[in-house]
Amino acid sequence: MFKDKIVVVTGGASGIGAATAREFGIKGARIGLLDFDKKMLEKTASELTASGIEVYPQQCDVTNEIHCVKAIKAVMRQFGGIDVLVNNAGITQRSLFRNTKVEVIRRVMDVNFFGSVHCTKAALESIIERKGTIIVVTSIAGIAPLYGRCGYSSSKHALHGFFESLRSELADLGVHVMMVSPGFTITNLQSRALDGDGSLNRKERSIPGSEATPESVAQAIYRGAVQKKMLLVLTTVGKASYLLARFFPSFYEKRMIKSVRSEFD
Repeated sequence: MFKDKIVVVTGGASGIGAATAREFGIKGARIGLLDFDKKMLEKTASELTASGIEVYPQQCDVTNEIHCVKAIKAVMRQFGGIDVLVNNAGITQRSLFRNTKVEVIRRVMDVNFFGSVHCTKAALESIIERKGTIIVVTSIAGIAPLYGRCGYSSSKHALHGFFESLRSELADLGVHVMMVSPGFTITNLQSRALDGDGSLNRKERSIPGSEATPESVAQAIYRGAVQKKMLLVLTTVGKASYLLARFFPSFYEKRMIKSVRSEFD
């Protein structure tokens, strides 16, 4: 279905982004790979190329709208347009709000929320022209509360509000929008989590249940895109959290607090 399509992946140098780029690439898509980390970007691009995937890497700070416009335009010049945009770039934060500087929350919002807005705005007309797909990697924290992560959770909730509303605007134009809410996944995201003062949080974190692999998440994203899913909730714990938070919010909140509160004692 995506053979010869142009797929742009933000945060594509590692983790879910790199795995998603590979998954679409091995299915025949041409990949525009965007990431802030130039060294990792070049390494991942080389690995994808060695696997026979046509890839065009672009260093991009998604918090900077001008960078996003330049990177997206460069991909369009290279390949002729964009069929799929995977908004995956993100950072996280682990700290109680009372101990967190507002600038840290703003930083998380800049990357997770505005980064997706910037790239989508830059690619939108091409996606509309090609009746393409926008994929947004959010989190279970975007559809349910999560203790000690007010900044992260708010950025993911904001993505749902924005892109689900955008979906309604684009429905008559043939553009598909899919929200993806992974559970805990083995990536380097947590090793770069911000603490309340903006430094890296080195404390051990709680992991309810087992962690998914980036590859399993990427495979689910590809299948969801093929099936034109509106919402993709992944992992057993993630699905249980989604249902409990929706139908039994008080029960969910008590269980969630119990499972992660020890991180902050």
